[in-house]
Amino acid sequence: MGHPKQILDILTAAVYEPWIDLRATLCILDPRQLLDERAVSNDNFRDQLAAADIIVANKSDRETAESARALADWWQRWGGERRKVSAIQGNIDLTLLDEPRRNTAPLPASAEHAHRHPPTSGLAALSLAEHQRWRRHLNNGQGYQGCGWIFDAETVFDTIGLLEWVRLAPVGRVKGVMRIAEGAVRINRQGEDLHIETLSVAPPDSRIELISANEADWNALQTSLLRLRLS
Repeated sequence: MGHPKQILDILTAAVYEPWIDLRATLCILDPRQLLDERAVSNDNFRDQLAAADIIVANKSDRETAESARALADWWQRWGGERRKVSAIQGNIDLTLLDEPRRNTAPLPASAEHAHRHPPTSGLAALSLAEHQRWRRHLNNGQGYQGCGWIFDAETVFDTIGLLEWVRLAPVGRVKGVMRIAEGAVRINRQGEDLHIETLSVAPPDSRIELISANEADWNALQTSLLRLRLS
């Protein structure tokens, strides 16, 4: 995950001025995350909110009295002169993207990103050796642990079984793009909120990652996932 200061420093560098006119930075927030101390204490979480010109309070259809109060308290402390809008499923007025950039407050450098090169590991950087059908990758950081899998282009999953596996996995976050009998599906689950999108063009491989704040039985999850392969 890119740190806000790194990204904004690059986009506003003098070398890019002839080509990039940086407009408002939007941060999409599920206010219920403000009730999670682990999320609130995460450096990237805080700094992404701090960097934004506009805060998009997403999933307003899932708002609770507690999350509304948490957002109001957070906004009173940190909102300042910035703009806040509500949204459902991230649907916003696209003219917001052309709002001018006003938030130029200095941002801290991330301790995890300081003095190091961009990561060359992680699920996104994985590839399969010749004739290798699948591979697993484990990682952890900032109080979370994750497990991801990559499968070759010939591997196809049972659609209903895969979606049930995603829905029932005892983790806080699931994201991936997987080949299924009907083509491909993009999966995004946060907590109990599951969003799926069918894709017209199949990806070159299948990748899926689970992230958890607690210990998870990756071997058991892997066994059940492998059973869902149709080919």
